[in-house]
Amino acid sequence: MNNDNGHMEISHTNGQALLQIKDLHVWYELKRFGFGHAGYVRAVDGITFDLAQGEAIACVGESGCGKSSLMKTILGLNIPTKGDVVFDDTSLSATKGEELRQYRSKIGYIQQDPFGALPPFMTIERILEEPLMINGVTDKEERRRRIAKILEEVKLTPINEVLPKYPHMLSGGQQQRVVIARAMVMNPKLLVADEPVSMLDASVRVEILRLLRKLQESHNLAVIYITHDLSTVRYFSEFIFVMYAGEVIEFARMEDLLDDPKHPYTHALLDASSDPNADNALVYREIPKGEPPSLVNPPPACRFHPRCPHFMPGLCDVKDPPNFEVSPRHLVNCWLYDPEVQATNLESISVNNAV
Repeated sequence: MNNDNGHMEISHTNGQALLQIKDLHVWYELKRFGFGHAGYVRAVDGITFDLAQGEAIACVGESGCGKSSLMKTILGLNIPTKGDVVFDDTSLSATKGEELRQYRSKIGYIQQDPFGALPPFMTIERILEEPLMINGVTDKEERRRRIAKILEEVKLTPINEVLPKYPHMLSGGQQQRVVIARAMVMNPKLLVADEPVSMLDASVRVEILRLLRKLQESHNLAVIYITHDLSTVRYFSEFIFVMYAGEVIEFARMEDLLDDPKHPYTHALLDASSDPNADNALVYREIPKGEPPSLVNPPPACRFHPRCPHFMPGLCDVKDPPNFEVSPRHLVNCWLYDPEVQATNLESISVNNAV
């Protein structure tokens, strides 16, 4: 389904959404020599989707597609240029001060680089205590109980040996478990995981993904998993949406998208993926040439058309493609799936074969 601006609307929670992203735009203003207006970086350009309690959704795309800007806005670190983020019945646009702190306390954040995310001068105990202290948990025994419980869940034991250590004394996998524990210690309703395994050795990636899946199920968490690697989403996402140049271009159930991707860009992402499990290794195909477009001056109409192997002049570069529902809950923003275009292509093939 499209909204009034032609952007894809993803709604599948039947009104029971914990998180609602409503026609979200996040634009960063550029200044000429620090003063005059020089345009905008259109990092997020009209995204609408919702997420239910206990559901996991993956946001997939290469660097520069707008994933991080979307994530930071959901976390309350960016102010929407247009549209809104509504989380747990709280509108981000109308939230500030103490209300904003409470809003953020309900969202856990797992960073990409565990070593960079952990203060090197703090012990693990101090790192996990800090969010509890900031959010008013004054009883030391209660803090210790919560910390011990979450360390057990993320499999960092013996607890008394882990707590006095500093981050540099742990392996990369252990550091990421601390980052996950810190994200979970406030019992959040939503978990935002930003490339949580991209900095880890291949040997521990699946292990960490399965840990996240177990936490999601045991705590009934909503999860947004942000990644550039489609091969890892099979480990714990029900739905996937693919971003390109600030827009959503394909949405589907996880199995449907991985088994039968529709958009040419989604095919390219699959070709560039290396599965952490050798049993799921993918067949590599040719990847479209070129670089992601500038978000200051994105291409007209379909933003992927300069790189698309199926580019149709006079259509893809002139008119914005609507979203076609190619199968139940599988939406794609591409002219290839227009019935009229498909009929024309079939007619051309028939004529060529006849000749």
